[in-house]
Amino acid sequence: MKKILGYSDKISVRPGDEISFMVSSQEGAEYQARIVRLIHGDTSPEGPGYKEEAIATAIEGSYSGRRQEVFAGSWIMVPDHRLLAGLTSFTLQVMVWPSLPQNGKQTLMSRWDSDRKSGFCLCIDAEGCLAITIGDGSGATETLSSGKPLVAREWYLAAASFDADSGKLTLLQEPQKRHGETDDLAQVSATTELRLGVQAGPLTMGGNIVETQGIRHRIDCPFNGKLDSPAVSSKVLDRLGLQQILDGRIEEADLPALVARWDFSKDITTEVVRDVSGNHLHGETVNMPVRAMKGYNWTGREMNWNHLPEEYGAIHFHDDDIYDCGWDVDFTLTIPDTMKSGLYAAHVKIDDEQEDFMPFVVCPALGAKKAKAVFIVPTASYMAYANEHMPTEAPLAEVLTGQVAVLYPNDVFLLENRQYGASCYDVHADGSGVCYTSRLRPILNMRPKYQSWLGGAGSSLWQFNADLHIIDWLEAKGFEYDCITDEDLHREGVEILDGYQVVLTSTHPEYWSLQMWDGLEAFKSRGGRLMYLGANGWYWRVAYHQTKPGLMEVRRAEDGIRGWAAEPGEYYHSFTGEYGGLWRRNGRPPQVMAGTGFIAQGFDISSYYRRKPDADNPRAAFIMEGIDEEIIGDFGLIGNGAAGLELDYADRLLGTPPNALVLASSEDHTDLYLVVCEEILINYPGHSGQESPLVRADIVFYETASGGAVFSSSSIAWAGSLSHNSYDNNVSRMTENVLRRFMEETPF
Repeated sequence: MKKILGYSDKISVRPGDEISFMVSSQEGAEYQARIVRLIHGDTSPEGPGYKEEAIATAIEGSYSGRRQEVFAGSWIMVPDHRLLAGLTSFTLQVMVWPSLPQNGKQTLMSRWDSDRKSGFCLCIDAEGCLAITIGDGSGATETLSSGKPLVAREWYLAAASFDADSGKLTLLQEPQKRHGETDDLAQVSATTELRLGVQAGPLTMGGNIVETQGIRHRIDCPFNGKLDSPAVSSKVLDRLGLQQILDGRIEEADLPALVARWDFSKDITTEVVRDVSGNHLHGETVNMPVRAMKGYNWTGREMNWNHLPEEYGAIHFHDDDIYDCGWDVDFTLTIPDTMKSGLYAAHVKIDDEQEDFMPFVVCPALGAKKAKAVFIVPTASYMAYANEHMPTEAPLAEVLTGQVAVLYPNDVFLLENRQYGASCYDVHADGSGVCYTSRLRPILNMRPKYQSWLGGAGSSLWQFNADLHIIDWLEAKGFEYDCITDEDLHREGVEILDGYQVVLTSTHPEYWSLQMWDGLEAFKSRGGRLMYLGANGWYWRVAYHQTKPGLMEVRRAEDGIRGWAAEPGEYYHSFTGEYGGLWRRNGRPPQVMAGTGFIAQGFDISSYYRRKPDADNPRAAFIMEGIDEEIIGDFGLIGNGAAGLELDYADRLLGTPPNALVLASSEDHTDLYLVVCEEILINYPGHSGQESPLVRADIVFYETASGGAVFSSSSIAWAGSLSHNSYDNNVSRMTENVLRRFMEETPF
């Protein structure tokens, strides 16, 4: 069990900025906090080992620990309103698509005081049936159930009414499709002596508020599934009245009785829940349930919600959704002017076994002199993989790696504590894919010393720590460099790259927004140089929320290596309306940016590159200087070779420039290296290992028309070979040759 963990409110800062850190720890346990500059995060005994530089700051010292909880589960809150407070008789109605109806009691629409047992709650009961409960505030309640379980993943009209004059309570459970002998249609009623108690507080959908801490709320009875077109009326409506409200054809006589009718197809890109009744009972989503979902009336005639939003009026709720943990601040750092650009972390520690790191990037001060090279920290990729649960999916992990899955303490902790959220490679409890991810929570696999299931026992050679191999190499070789994040590039565009000669990528820059892509392409077009030191880059298109910081979306549309697939009709981002999926399917294959693109993956052992004839081209002489070997990179910390995990290749048909040189290609990969599915039109034997000519990584170089150039190593494992033999090896030499020439101002 982890006794201390935390997160920061920002991922990048400049000198003079403030960054706050939120920590949860063992109650009453004192912990120490300090700031460190991260240099090498990999703890493998075969490598240089963990390296940091302690930075003296005002936050350094002892702190009293306190436990801070995570309130997960998405829902909607509509603030208190006089029209809600005045309800005596009512009709509630909503279209509901339950995804886990047998998962215990789940709230659909509620204005319920659980302490006083006052108000009403339309729900799915413990038996999976639609039910309505009313309470009079004295502790007395009346519940009416349909008595018929709902079928998962089917649309229903769910409605309940109460007549205060007669005490009649009515419930309607009406499936929108009938399936043979399935018995799920119900209309029941009962008479009660109870009357609604005095009500106060918000109306909620998707959960009941049971505890409030400051601005945070804990809910119970969380709903899994979709809701569409909810409405509240102040009188009892018959079936025709329900349909008229659903269709938006409200009779003049019924208008005064309509308290609220929320249209989820409005304001899809925001967290606003729009009331279209004219009474302004607008609400907001909490913990970001998924929007731009197919509604009960989706016909399939339009796949883009922007063109026909009225058919995308559903919101999908999950009991493990989380946006912002909302913890109280433990300490705040003002970035000193003396803090140079780099990758840092707040380090908190109870003892040698209980510690956590909260990484952040310090960008150069505005107007400050810049280094010639800048390293882009791939926070979008870190967010996509944040708190992944793949290690606990043992069959998948073992098939991918060809070895028994090794679970580390963080893996077990996340399995037992789902409230910390999942990655965009995981699925929710109802099987739907996780398409939203946030950095406003502890991300346990974005840490130095993190032990990865992909790296093998005792190693930590994936994503964050693999990228620190590059930082360590830059330090060892004495290069001056700055750091920025891809999120900075998203916000500021190409201007943030002004003044740099060279952009260095990470080992796995997989996730890119349109703004990131356009910014880097503009940098290249101005004569900038790009060193792509990884693989599987520019693969998935992502979108950032336009008002909520630190929130990203990915839609797994149509194609690509992925842990789940988006439903047809749900391929467009809800945050921006942009088409999601692979950049390749958006007309921008990675080869257009870097000369190479994703072709194969394998997670057992890495291989080497063999020199190609293009290496003797005079244009590549500066790259190959001092490298006489035919074999390049038959060593390294990641699978004992420089070509491994994921591989990119050159393909003229996908956009590799005609002047590109292929200097070397990898070979002799195992049969666990499989060709990516987007390359397979017809599946047949020969798509793995040595059988396939496509399973290879190509080292590519080309010049741009504006005097710039691009170098691509095309393997995630490349950076793991840089430190071999005290940084004296042909992988390190080639990378150094390229960087030194790319930093020169002389145009290519």
